[in-house]
Parts: sequence; C-alpha cells; structure tokens
Amino acid sequence: MMSRIVSFLKKNIVMCIAFIAAAATCFVVPVDRSYLAYFDCKTLTCLFCVLAVVCALKNVNFFYMIARKVVRLFKTARLSILVLVYITFMGSMLIANDMALLTFLPLGYRLLTSTGKSKYMAFTFVMQNIAANLGGMLTPFGNPQNLYLYTKFNIPNGEFVSIMLLPFVISIALITLCCIVFVKPERLILCDEQLKIAPAKTTVYMVLFALSIVIVFRTVPYWIGLLVIPAVLLFMDRKALKMVDYPLLLTFVFFFVFSGNMARIGAVRELLSSLLQKSTLLFSVLSCQVISNVPSAILLSQFTENYRELLVGVNIGGTGTLIASLASLITFREYVKHNHGKALYYIGIFSAFNFSFLILLTAIMMHV
Repeated sequence: MMSRIVSFLKKNIVMCIAFIAAAATCFVVPVDRSYLAYFDCKTLTCLFCVLAVVCALKNVNFFYMIARKVVRLFKTARLSILVLVYITFMGSMLIANDMALLTFLPLGYRLLTSTGKSKYMAFTFVMQNIAANLGGMLTPFGNPQNLYLYTKFNIPNGEFVSIMLLPFVISIALITLCCIVFVKPERLILCDEQLKIAPAKTTVYMVLFALSIVIVFRTVPYWIGLLVIPAVLLFMDRKALKMVDYPLLLTFVFFFVFSGNMARIGAVRELLSSLLQKSTLLFSVLSCQVISNVPSAILLSQFTENYRELLVGVNIGGTGTLIASLASLITFREYVKHNHGKALYYIGIFSAFNFSFLILLTAIMMHV
C-alpha cells in the first residue's frame, strides 16, 4: 500500500507541489466565500471532456493507426523520425500535448527498437517532447494553459491564432532543422503488426470529440458536454473515464486556490504587478522554468491584462527545464522506463536542445 502511494506521488510531483502551495497560502488567507470565485469551471469541464474523449479514441487505436500508416510511407530514419515528430507536433494541436506524447511516444519506441535504431531514442523523445509543447500553442485546446487563458480573457479565435502563429512557424522550422542535421538518412524496415479498429465506436468517439471542440470554441454550453460525454463513455468505454488525467485536473484546482490567495496578498500583488509591467513575456518565460507553464499562466493572469505576451511566454516557456512543462515529465518517465540507467544521459540531451529552443524563441519574440 505504501509503495503504491509513493509511486503515485513520484508520478504526480507537480500536483503534490500544487497542493502544498495551496495549503500553505490557506494559512495566510483563511478559507471564506471568496474561494468559490477562484475556480474556472468551464476550463475544468473543457479539459475533462477533451481528455476523456481522447482516451477513448486511444483505446480503439485510432491515433496509433493513423501515425503508423503515415510512418510506413517513409523508408529512412531521417524521414521517419521527422514524420513521427510532425505527427506529435500536429497531434498536440488536436488532443493536447500530454495526450499526444502518451499516444505517440510508444510509436517512436516501437519504430526505433524494431528497426535497430535505438541510438536515436533520446533525440527522438526530446524532439517529440518539444514538438508536443510547441505544437499545441496554436490552438486553445492544444495546451492546458492555452485553454485557461483563452477562457479567462475571452480571446477571439482569430486573434488567438494570430498571436501564436509566428512562434509556431519558427518552432516548425527549428524542429525540422534539428531532425535533418542530427539524423542520418539510414534505410528502415518496419515490422508488420496486425491492429484492428472498431468502426462503430470510432465514429461515436469522433462525434464526441467534435462536441468537445465546439464546446471549447464556445459554440455549445460546457455543461452539455459534462452531461453527454461521461454518460456515453460510461456505457461504451468506462476504462476511458478511468484513464483521464485526474491529477492534472486536481493540479488546476490547487493552483486556482494558490493563485487566488496570492492575488489577495498585498505585497505579492505589488511585486508581481511591477515585474510584469517591465516585461510580461520575459517574466512569464522565467516563471515557467521554476513552477511550470500551467501554474505560471494561472498565477500571472491575476496580475496582468497583457494576455498577448503572457500567452506567448507560457507557451515557449514550456521548453527549458525538465519541470517547465508537465508534458516534459511524461516524456522523461517514458524514456527512463525503457532505458534504465540513462536518466542523466537523457537530461543532458534534453537540456541542450530545450534551452537552445528557449533562448532562440525568447530572443526572437522579445524583438518582434
């Protein structure tokens, strides 16, 4: 029992930190009715609906089948890894960065091990991780912090895309360049694997996914999704409901409490407000390196109305340190699971590429 608890805490360290931070601030700001205003129910509902439907689609091998068919069209290590990274990049725009990694990292592992190219494992995982963090920046539901800021500031759809388009394009160019430079065009042979997909279930789940998307874009009231999606999945795929990343949802809840309380502390409010006035973009990037991008978005949004720079900052700030993004911890966990004793090797490669991306993107966006 104790070992399970310890394992759970290790896998969800950010959630634990969020809980401790929230609990600590409760001693400074006693619990009262104002706490109810902290919680953004629409953000939590949208995130839950998207995660639940993506889990259901994953269970019928939908994303894996699409990715595998695309990869099979290419014959070399360079092109296959590049396409694999692109799939993760584009997948994060539709199914969120953490789910894109959980879906496509196993494909990268199978591709490289089955073709005897494990030497590219660390590089591929790092590129998929960067692709997931940066690819999701273009859509409101691509990254959890996007969904929160999109909802909180009621950002128009066209403006959202226009804000994130430049860093998105630059990210594609940098990722492509890295794959071309660091992967040789060695020939690959992918082993056959028989996988079946359930047409009826897949169709229903695609309809639910479409419902989730229109809810995010404010076309349908969010409470409809909260009623319909769990009801359908309870009947068709209860496992999907169990697979939802509830620790991520709880992380949001705890950071809502933490940021809400911090906003009510006068000294903190004055300090953060003054720092954000100097450079919202730079300070949000630096904040992500210490407390991760999701809590940074929630906390800093209480102290600035400059959502354009904040949005860019908490997205490109997902690169850098291992804790800059929740998704990076997922990638690290998956790599170590398959490559025992190579944690430091991975962290070295991860840091080299991530900080390079962080410095370049920040420098470019600071001077635009």
